[in-house]
Amino acid sequence: MNKFDDIAESYTDLTPDQKQGFYAPESFQKILYLERKRRERSLKPMLLMLVDIERTLKKERELVVVKIVRVLASLTRETDIKGWYREGQIIGVLYTELNMFDDKEMLKKIKDGLERDLQPDLMQKLKLSIHVFPQRQENGQCDSAENPVLYPDVGRKYSVKRGAFLTKRAIDIVGSISGIILFLPLFLFIPILIRFTSPGPILFRQERLGLYGKKFTFLKFRTMYVNNDATVHQEYIKKLIAGKAEEDDGENGNNGGNGRKKPVYKITNDRRITPIGLLLRKTSMDELPQFINVLRGEMSLVGPRPAIPYEVQNYDLWHRCRVIEVKPGITGLWQVMGRSSTTFNEMVRLDIKYVREWSVWLDIKILVMTPWAVLRGKGAY
Repeated sequence: MNKFDDIAESYTDLTPDQKQGFYAPESFQKILYLERKRRERSLKPMLLMLVDIERTLKKERELVVVKIVRVLASLTRETDIKGWYREGQIIGVLYTELNMFDDKEMLKKIKDGLERDLQPDLMQKLKLSIHVFPQRQENGQCDSAENPVLYPDVGRKYSVKRGAFLTKRAIDIVGSISGIILFLPLFLFIPILIRFTSPGPILFRQERLGLYGKKFTFLKFRTMYVNNDATVHQEYIKKLIAGKAEEDDGENGNNGGNGRKKPVYKITNDRRITPIGLLLRKTSMDELPQFINVLRGEMSLVGPRPAIPYEVQNYDLWHRCRVIEVKPGITGLWQVMGRSSTTFNEMVRLDIKYVREWSVWLDIKILVMTPWAVLRGKGAY
């Protein structure tokens, strides 16, 4: 992916803290960020070990740090990157050249070395932890949720832009309350239509992924018949991400004159959708209950669309950037620039563009563009 070409920079501009021979926090976290991006392309694992000394007394800390530095110097290689993960509180070691490793064995090796050099009372105050990227499940697939420890750059961004993110949250609260009040007649009328046209619940509840892949209950007005086959969508999404899905709607398909139709993010001509559900989807009125998700703080008015866990299981590593660094949103750059008529990779690139270029003004611009995108109905199925 061309967006990541700038990651191939060296560490020559990162100067270690000469007093302790470790990288300062800003430099260490920058290296962690760069190495994480490299893994998104190479798929090779890396390991981050942290030694938390926060529970030690201030008068003990200098001695503890000296001994930890000495132990790590003897048990790590020159290619292992050492530094302050958090100044004066957490020491980190980044193992970047590993083909096969046992994280428990590595943790035991460092722990045994520290126990030989530190008194038992000091050792009890330390907390050692291992964090692997990419995280894997027993079946070999990536975990849906990400470990925030591996994303200190995200936390730093929220800290540096605290005022801007507080403004974003204020807009979310005011906007969601205003939306609920403005569309209150629809909140009352749509449930009646759903109830009288198909049996089943009014709301569709589904597990989705938010910031760092944290799960939450996503709300929509129900647009499908109950007890439908969910594997239809799962298989379609799997093919779409792999670039093997094609739009099955001859009327809406874009074959570009080559006999092949452009794949879309949603299934067209889906027989599981009710007649009322088709209208709700076309007008995006099925999304109205998500104002409740925004009010709860699970979503934002603007952001990438919240991913489904089984969808993320089929992501390439670079795809996962869209579900890690910001809250998902009701609308976003993808929705106002193409909605379901874009390919999956195009959608991800737009989401990553939003993450990188985010500002309060960009959110306002997207919010202003959203009504026109809804009225056009392009890509809504």
